[in-house]
Amino acid sequence: MVKIDLITGFLGSGKTTFLRKYASHLIAQGQNIGILENDFGAVNVDMMLLGDLRGDNCELEMISGGCDTDTHRRRFKTKLISMGMCGYDRVIVEPSGIYDVDEFFDTLYEEPLDGWYQIGNVITVLDSNLEDDLPEGAEFLLASQAANAGCVVLSKTQETTEEEQKNAVSHLNRSLKNIGCKRQFDEVFTKDWDKLTDEDFKQLLSCGYHMENYRKPDQTQEKTFQSLYFMNMHLTEKKLREAAKKLFLDKSCGKIFRIKGFMKNEKEQWI
Repeated sequence: MVKIDLITGFLGSGKTTFLRKYASHLIAQGQNIGILENDFGAVNVDMMLLGDLRGDNCELEMISGGCDTDTHRRRFKTKLISMGMCGYDRVIVEPSGIYDVDEFFDTLYEEPLDGWYQIGNVITVLDSNLEDDLPEGAEFLLASQAANAGCVVLSKTQETTEEEQKNAVSHLNRSLKNIGCKRQFDEVFTKDWDKLTDEDFKQLLSCGYHMENYRKPDQTQEKTFQSLYFMNMHLTEKKLREAAKKLFLDKSCGKIFRIKGFMKNEKEQWI
């Protein structure tokens, strides 16, 4: 059976950066892997950040959103069926930061996937500089993405103090309690990702996953978060920075959590 791992975490936590480290280690070990970028956006931005991993031992696949939940789930299952026939040793799924992890488990318990895949590791990336004030729907996503994790990995530890890191874990534990989950994290993985050893990866690759109970709110992530998609924008880099800053400060635009994408600057360089 093909091992399948889930790398999850809330918006901006650093999933893609961690995935690069994780996948690069597996490739160096000679494993044949497939990476599935499973996003809700109309275009999968993270796919561009992983392009240089593609090679004889690594293939990249993606599911783009811009559709209703049921259609997205059908696309996820269909893509896993096709990837199940490619002879991978391991498939790694990186979803959107507003992903409901129940979709991952529910899909893999369906035929024929339940006979093709074995769930390996669920790794949740937690931002050590986590925002204190999150909307209720975001608090649920933060907690639910960690509830079943075999390991919670702190990101951006080089940029934060030990106290800030402890606050992020305390925040996560409060969120878990608020959704009725009995699980609490006394310890998380805090090592600098640039200094990971073979022994560290051995620990991560054997972390597994848990199955925990918790309450789900009536309000789904689709109602809490909305995406706006723009294409073929012709702005200078300076104008782009000014526009982004203005959008974040303009309350009439609502609460903008993230602006993300790629475009070419006036020197024809990708930014």
